[in-house]
Amino acid sequence: MMNLSNINNSLRGYGSYPYGNTITGSSQASGTNPAMGQNPDGECQTCKNRKYVDGSDEMVSFKTPSRISPERAATAVRAHEQEHVNNAYTKAAKNNGKVLAANVSLKTAVCPECGRSYVAGGTTHTQIKYYNEENPYQQDLKATDNLKYKGMNADYSL
Repeated sequence: MMNLSNINNSLRGYGSYPYGNTITGSSQASGTNPAMGQNPDGECQTCKNRKYVDGSDEMVSFKTPSRISPERAATAVRAHEQEHVNNAYTKAAKNNGKVLAANVSLKTAVCPECGRSYVAGGTTHTQIKYYNEENPYQQDLKATDNLKYKGMNADYSL
């Protein structure tokens, strides 16, 4: 469970502060707010030291810990997860399979130091169905389907 108490304290009663007390100007747009613990250069120490690494056994990017800026994290993580989806389609094509589902989820988090939201990582879940033509059950299913669908559609010309 994530503790968000620092963010609430820094915003002086999140959700209940008066409208005239909101942060305005370039500090909100650029993500730099010295009152929230950020450096004048725009990135807090936690965001500056954040690294991404892949934990799968596939040959994809981010095998070694890599730093990504919070602005680029969503694009980089999305592209990385797409590599996993592409690998699933390649694996299915090589082994007489079919990708039934490929779901990508991006996870977000909030920096406890500066309060900036960022993409913290992602997961890809794929489901591949493999056809085994050697299996007698598969051969029987194919024969039954052949009988069931034979003559179902007919083209007539007069």
